[in-house]
Amino acid sequence: MRITIIGGGPSGLYFALLMKQLDPANEITVYERDGPDDTFGWGIVFSDQTFSYLRDNDVETYQEILASCATWDNVDVVLRDQRVTIRGNKFSGIGRLKFLNILQSRCKKLGVNLLFNRNVTDLDDVEPYDLLIGSDGVNSTVRRIYAGGFKPLLDTRLNKYIWLGTHRIFDALTLTFRETEIGPFAAHSYKFNEDTSTFIVECGGETWERAGFDSLSDEETCEYLERVFAADLNGERLLSNNFLRWFNFILVRNDPWRHKNIVLLGDALHTAHFSIGSGTKLAVEDSIALANCFRQTADVERALEQFERIRKPIIEEYQEAAYASLLLFEEMSENMALDPVPLAYRLMTRSKRIDYEKLKKRDPEFIAAYDGWRAHNRA
Repeated sequence: MRITIIGGGPSGLYFALLMKQLDPANEITVYERDGPDDTFGWGIVFSDQTFSYLRDNDVETYQEILASCATWDNVDVVLRDQRVTIRGNKFSGIGRLKFLNILQSRCKKLGVNLLFNRNVTDLDDVEPYDLLIGSDGVNSTVRRIYAGGFKPLLDTRLNKYIWLGTHRIFDALTLTFRETEIGPFAAHSYKFNEDTSTFIVECGGETWERAGFDSLSDEETCEYLERVFAADLNGERLLSNNFLRWFNFILVRNDPWRHKNIVLLGDALHTAHFSIGSGTKLAVEDSIALANCFRQTADVERALEQFERIRKPIIEEYQEAAYASLLLFEEMSENMALDPVPLAYRLMTRSKRIDYEKLKKRDPEFIAAYDGWRAHNRA
């Protein structure tokens, strides 16, 4: 089979290595607009469940990823200088560039043709294919070209966010809320190696405008946010990775997922708000699900139909959970009026995938504190 993949991110690379592993005769070419060592993010995070999928599908890749991960089991919520810890949540963080380099190396070893610095704007420029994968991100060229087939729905959300790094090590998945004279800010932070953490800052559009971020330089933006989160950074600087840009989160949906012999994967196909840490997880799991369909049949049309039928309900459930989380951060001011313990409980249960009983099993000490707060406030 001749497979062309537009986009050398996690979903495209992992699908490529799985399909080459499935049949070495598959001719697979990945077009990536950036270089092999270019990255515009910091660290990414996985749950234990995703790690089990990686182990089951390609042990060699799994072992390399595992060896490069930082691990922890707690979520920390910080509000008004009070920290609430919830344990029993297993996570692993890895640098985005390190993760991509591992997948690139594995693809090359298996014989995948990786073409970097190739920005495909016209699909007439690529070689003939039996299967085309659009794994080219939120602003997918493949999706745009075939918009009439995929019928995408793009919803640009209210909050602004920026993806930064810091040498302040956060030994938990930490959600920090800070009130300022111009409005509230939230930070999502977690370590991904021995000396670096991801530090995503989010705020409402009005807060962003009042801060004047549109006219600040990269250095001035980092300095401003260092002042907002001074109590949390322990004197460490914020790092921009030579690429500093504020984004509005875009909620992506497509119906259908396939068009002729073309299918989308990852953020080109769907997005889930970063507050539940599932973007790369879902991208990789998309690739696994699609490769499994080709294990059942070599017929492209049947495989793509099966992929959508099996995978779409799972993604819709995740998107529903992520949307609930997105709304909580868009309603940041209201939620910051809570006490720290009930805010932590609301955050842990926001996606409705975790409830009171699950939290009690994971961390009875936290639930005891929550029950104590409820009893005190009923008195």
